[in-house]
Amino acid sequence: MVTFRWRTYKFSQLLNYIIHLAQKCVYTTKSLTYNNCLDQNYAADVCMEPMFWFVDNFTNTIGPIFVVVVAGLTASVVVIAYYIGLPYWWNRNPYMCVFLVIFGNWLLLNVCFHYYMAVITPPGYPPQGELITEAVSICKKCISPKPPRTHHCSVCNKCILKMDHHCPWLNNCIGFQNHRYFFMYMIYTVAGVLFLILAGFELAYEELYFAIDDADEPELEGHPVKFNKTGAIIPVDVAYLDPVQDFDLQNDELPTTSSWRRGALIYMALLNCAVLLALGGLMSWHSRLIGKGETSIEANINRTETQRLAKLGKTYVNPYNFGSRQNWRMFLGLVQGRSWLRHILLPSAHQPEGDGLIWHTVHDRLSHIH
Repeated sequence: MVTFRWRTYKFSQLLNYIIHLAQKCVYTTKSLTYNNCLDQNYAADVCMEPMFWFVDNFTNTIGPIFVVVVAGLTASVVVIAYYIGLPYWWNRNPYMCVFLVIFGNWLLLNVCFHYYMAVITPPGYPPQGELITEAVSICKKCISPKPPRTHHCSVCNKCILKMDHHCPWLNNCIGFQNHRYFFMYMIYTVAGVLFLILAGFELAYEELYFAIDDADEPELEGHPVKFNKTGAIIPVDVAYLDPVQDFDLQNDELPTTSSWRRGALIYMALLNCAVLLALGGLMSWHSRLIGKGETSIEANINRTETQRLAKLGKTYVNPYNFGSRQNWRMFLGLVQGRSWLRHILLPSAHQPEGDGLIWHTVHDRLSHIH
């Protein structure tokens, strides 16, 4: 039989070795992950890096698919509205039906026009191979001059004039040339789905409510009968029922709301409500940005600068904020005699003011807008 004898000094040596090894592991891990500039934003960027990589490498691939999806969803909504909604309103009130058709097609025309223009219109790029005297920095990725308000898009791999963001649903960047088309598309789409919800609310309520109410009624069981001229009840042989003459005796042939009709109305309700919430929130956020004279990228930059200067006891002023009313006029291009009726309420392909290279600021003595 073998006897193990433990000595105190050997046990202490083993314990010290384990502690020393654990400390080395801790110090090694800290040395590999040490960063003097580490903060919450840096950690968030590191965690989101895989998502950024996916967006950069696959957005161009799935962008055309998203465009087809948007076109398909829009077409399906229009078809259902005409096939179900138009007969309903025509039977109820022909005059109201005519008004709804005219108003709805005006919204549809603006939705299709602004989406098409936002997709095909380039966002605007700095000129290549030319001396840009207005440049304020050099793009680290393009190794080319960057004018004011210009940012590099990692998806398009180009610098974009007054870049706001890259939209996969348009398969295009939103920048200087097509920012207005993008925003007007959101405006008219939100107005369109709200119009469909209000115009089809009573129709959907009647169809779905009575369909559910009929489903809750118990089925009647018993031998089918009919009345003769004297009022006597005569049993009827089911095998010899005439489906035309005895239509009222067969419950399964009673006129009810078809399943595809209910499904189409449920599809319309869910899709319109989802678009109203999602696109309505995005439209509201962009409205605030436009009123402040900034893009979504500039909003983050301005917030960071405001916090940095606040710590120094200074106030940051957005150089492109001319006031809410003037900001909206410049964004919508309502200058040089342009009007709301011709250039906002109706489809208009007018270009934004300027060339996207030179930007007047609130520090200029003379404004370029008269």
